[in-house]
Amino acid sequence: MKVLRIGLFILFAFSVLAFGTVEVWSQSLLEIGAGILFLWWALVVFKDPEATIQWNPLIWPILGVITIGLFQLFLGVTPYRYFTQLELLRFGAYLILFFLSLQAFRTRSELKQLAWFLILLCFGVSLFGIAQHFTSEGPIYWVRPLRAGGDPFGPFVNRNHFAGFVELTLPIGLAMLVFRGIQRDVYPLVGLLAIVPAGALILSGSRGGIISFAFEIAVLWLLARTRISPDRPLFVGIAIVALAAVALIVWLGAARALERFSSLRIGEVTMSRRVSMIRGAAHIFLDHPIDGVGLGALVAVYPRYETLYDGKLVDHVHNDYIEMLAETGLLGGICGLAFLWILFRQARNCYAVEQGHFSRALHAGAMAGLCGILLHTFVDFNLHIPSNSLLFLVMAHLATTPPVATEAAVERRRRRVRERPVDESE
Repeated sequence: MKVLRIGLFILFAFSVLAFGTVEVWSQSLLEIGAGILFLWWALVVFKDPEATIQWNPLIWPILGVITIGLFQLFLGVTPYRYFTQLELLRFGAYLILFFLSLQAFRTRSELKQLAWFLILLCFGVSLFGIAQHFTSEGPIYWVRPLRAGGDPFGPFVNRNHFAGFVELTLPIGLAMLVFRGIQRDVYPLVGLLAIVPAGALILSGSRGGIISFAFEIAVLWLLARTRISPDRPLFVGIAIVALAAVALIVWLGAARALERFSSLRIGEVTMSRRVSMIRGAAHIFLDHPIDGVGLGALVAVYPRYETLYDGKLVDHVHNDYIEMLAETGLLGGICGLAFLWILFRQARNCYAVEQGHFSRALHAGAMAGLCGILLHTFVDFNLHIPSNSLLFLVMAHLATTPPVATEAAVERRRRRVRERPVDESE
């Protein structure tokens, strides 16, 4: 499965670095890559009769949404078949990559590789975003101008989507510090890797991202209270990391972040405009309450429900929940509620089980990241950005994965295997 893990790492990184995978060429490469990896996994399983398949009940709600989209397509419900077909391809790729993640990351060592990958990816993209912010006048990667408009930060066309990326990945590193999921000698390194993304998030000026990140800190604090004594020296180290993060934030632009709360950038969606879009999507849902208007077809239908026209195309309504209801109706809403119910029920059960520090940190960090992005998506459409959707599913896998054995338990098992007497008759 080593090749599968490397392939998944490449696709996860590609989805982020390719402008969040919001263009047709990058989406096509992601879908092709998902198909190739699935064929590779199937070949490996076919050749290995002892291979087992890991299942997660979260797959059922995803399959439910895909089924709704297929019915909309074949029954002629959707007014724009092409958009529905594109959305079904994306959901198919998400499902495949989520399923492959379940197969590729099971053991302690594999999950540790995934955790370090997420921490390093968060740090690298955040460092790039800071460098680009201070050295570029607008083009992404210093060479790619935004002809259709945008407010970029790092590789993302919209700074709010960069904030969503950080919300999903940063809590893993923070949880490793809080729950002692790493060795003591790498605390300073992980602290540095967490400080830079926190500063980049503030520098991006995403109000929803800043509020959601504060909410994630609160979630981590609540989770820690149930498992960690507040008088442990660990919290002194966390306080030092927090103070260093604050110092970096002040140096990078705390004034800019505060200004964002009191003023709007040119071209930014105002609160009244957001309310208008939500109202229009609600009207779409009321006119198509059972099966929705069509998966991915909101952009084609919305102009008829426009209540505050400003001459701009509305492809998403800055609220993923109401947009899902508009596109898939109550059937899709039931699938969404089922997904969240299964997710948080399993995450709570996994976190409550007695386990080692690393396993608990992994569960806590994933839960905090999920809570942050689910809050942010009330005012944005992060879950319609393929890179963030994939990372959301990765966090869902980490939050619901069974607790793994501690290093001491693994070492005892290896010692028993080495000391097992050999049958001389063999």
